[in-house]
Amino acid sequence: MTQGSQRFLPLDVFRGMTVCFMIIVNTGGTGGTYWPLDHAAWHGWTPTDLVFPSFLFAVGNAMSFSMKKYSQLGNSAVLGKIFKRTLIIFLLGFLMYWFPFVDHAEGGGYVFRRFDHTRILGVLQRIAICYCIASLLIHYFSKKTVWAISAAFLLGYWAIMWFCGVPGDQYGINGNAGILLDKFLIGDNHMYHGEGIAFDPEGFLSTIPAVVNVIAGYYTGVFVQQQGRTKAGIGRMVAAGAILIALAYVWNTVFPINKKLWTSSYVLLTVGIDLLLLSLLIFVIDILGFTKGSGFFTVFGKNPLFLYLLSEVLAILFWFFRVNGVSLYQWINDTIFQPISPGKFGSLLFSLAFMLTCWLVGYILDKRKIYVRV
Repeated sequence: MTQGSQRFLPLDVFRGMTVCFMIIVNTGGTGGTYWPLDHAAWHGWTPTDLVFPSFLFAVGNAMSFSMKKYSQLGNSAVLGKIFKRTLIIFLLGFLMYWFPFVDHAEGGGYVFRRFDHTRILGVLQRIAICYCIASLLIHYFSKKTVWAISAAFLLGYWAIMWFCGVPGDQYGINGNAGILLDKFLIGDNHMYHGEGIAFDPEGFLSTIPAVVNVIAGYYTGVFVQQQGRTKAGIGRMVAAGAILIALAYVWNTVFPINKKLWTSSYVLLTVGIDLLLLSLLIFVIDILGFTKGSGFFTVFGKNPLFLYLLSEVLAILFWFFRVNGVSLYQWINDTIFQPISPGKFGSLLFSLAFMLTCWLVGYILDKRKIYVRV
């Protein structure tokens, strides 16, 4: 994700901010969390709902550098690179959900974690699929055609959700077309159950509009390289971002902004906000020349996929190992951070400490010039 992009500091900072915030929101403490660090219950959005689409947008940014050399490669070499990277990222995500491959047995000891109850789709899996589809489209079709296909993805997804869902509950958690398709293809046991039922927010159908986040990130990266680091270029990005946000809220009246369904209006909203945020970073860093503090985020930006995976695996291990009959995750919160400040602020302190632990690993890797790429 980082090949060739280090010359463009605003993109590195943007990517690093996304990974940093992603780790914080994924590791809430036991005392509750402040509302900006929670996902919207269903329709609507919070700052947390911007994290994952921004990560996909950043994947597209990085592709705008790495895909330059594809035009010099043969067809088989290009397909080999795309499919190999897709498979590796997908398998990493799947193995992460299966990890640590055992569960605590009721009578003590461990029991092998059943494959037929392992979640198949998820965050890394969506990144893999979106990267694959976006790469193929961008490599084999013209820019105009790719944008036309992107529009078809957003409009087609809207049509499928409306006409293929349960009448009267097309945009509900139980009646949307996405949950019906996932149940048919992989069954309840291979789906996410965090909502209290078998429903996967990274399901097959909602991956279609998510591809557009990557495509938008790619063409934004190309634009930034060509003219985005000028005041005129920034102005065009701000205008585009504002228009997309306005269109998102117009579309929201008939197709609600919803992260868990990854609605088309949600795609327009998140791409628009990403354009505004990236414009602000370019203005501050490249135009004003203010780079103080940027090094903190570039640590995450240089090893984004590795540090995200590290944070997830570390959290899984914290939940798995036990101290005095409770998970290490809960024990650390209850014995260290909650006594310092009971409630939500203590939970935030834990999240920040967890994020800084991952940052320290990234800092050491950066100092040693070690960059893990897939």
